[in-house]
Amino acid sequence: MTFLGPDAPLPYDADFAHRDDPYNVTQASRIYFLPNLMTAGNLFCGFVAIVSCIQARLAESSFSGEYLGSSAADLYRHAVGYIIAAAVFDSLDGRLARLGGRESLFGAEFDSLADVVSFGVAPALLMSFLILAPSQGFPWFRDIGWLLGFVYLLCAAMRLARFNVITNPLLGRGKKELTGDFVGLPVPAAALTVVSVVLFLLRLAEADKSLNRAALGLPFLMGLIAYLMMSGVRYPSGKNVDLQTKTKIRTFVIVLAALALAVVFEEVAFLGLCLAYIFFGLIRHWRRRRLRLRTAKGL
Repeated sequence: MTFLGPDAPLPYDADFAHRDDPYNVTQASRIYFLPNLMTAGNLFCGFVAIVSCIQARLAESSFSGEYLGSSAADLYRHAVGYIIAAAVFDSLDGRLARLGGRESLFGAEFDSLADVVSFGVAPALLMSFLILAPSQGFPWFRDIGWLLGFVYLLCAAMRLARFNVITNPLLGRGKKELTGDFVGLPVPAAALTVVSVVLFLLRLAEADKSLNRAALGLPFLMGLIAYLMMSGVRYPSGKNVDLQTKTKIRTFVIVLAALALAVVFEEVAFLGLCLAYIFFGLIRHWRRRRLRLRTAKGL
């Protein structure tokens, strides 16, 4: 019989017996096909969105105003479509993993890396190339556009890193962490807000209109989105919504009305829904903070 020291690696049989432990080497690095296939789809869409942003920039600088037969506006719309598709893939990978009980540390890290590309780099390029581009009519946009784009990317990457840390099974989680809310604005929601602004600006350009002086608020909105990703403001996650989820009639009617508005008003409704989600979290955060202060003062 061979005796192993306390620091000796486990034999294969013992290793196999401990595979339910998420920190077992075999379990942690396991690649489950369907969830990781969705993550790969997320990464692919993010990559193509980046390529579309670069092609749109080339189209803007060309004499014909086109690149490979497509206008800059069409290429920006392609990028937007791929970011939205990446968000769909991102929502599916986690649900499939939880549904099949096939979550692994590898899947969590792979998902975060894909999110940095799809919801970090791609929206940052949209922000720098279009939202805060010199074409808005304000020269100082040129100086802050790239900087805000980087700040957005930095906050997105740090937000994803923080999410991986606070959801680590080794950490003891308090009651606040068990509520199901996201701590900080979710990166996909931030990216979709950037996308909604892009669609709105493209719609205005088609109608030969512009934001004029209202465009001065765009840098502050982009800065707010970046800040909220790293803030302590809590946002509903929706992870607990499934086929068995029950709801009140009022909530059901509100959701149907929101979907109807999105179909009728399209870009405007999409932007409105994204901004409503952002400010819902902010207003709820301020109300809860005020309530805690009143409670602490005994009022």
